[in-house]
Amino acid sequence: MVAYRVYVSGIVQGVGFRAYTKNLAESYGLDGWVRNMPDGRVEIFVQGDKDLVWDFLKRVSDGPPLSKVELIQIQKEVVRDEERGFSIRY
Repeated sequence: MVAYRVYVSGIVQGVGFRAYTKNLAESYGLDGWVRNMPDGRVEIFVQGDKDLVWDFLKRVSDGPPLSKVELIQIQKEVVRDEERGFSIRY
């Protein structure tokens, strides 16, 4: 089990990126959340099986059709036992 905090830059707000990320994470059975940041980036906390998380991150870089991901920054995090399911935070 691994956990990461991910910052996604580019055209990622107002294009369905959070819903895309939530649906993708749920399809992989991952836990965590996604939210917009005031600076225009999207922040993701994700945890789960290492291989599934890395596949998820590769697909997040594609984003939904109207998005354009320019940069993804990944930081290793501590697994949180209390995180269950995947949500959109506001």
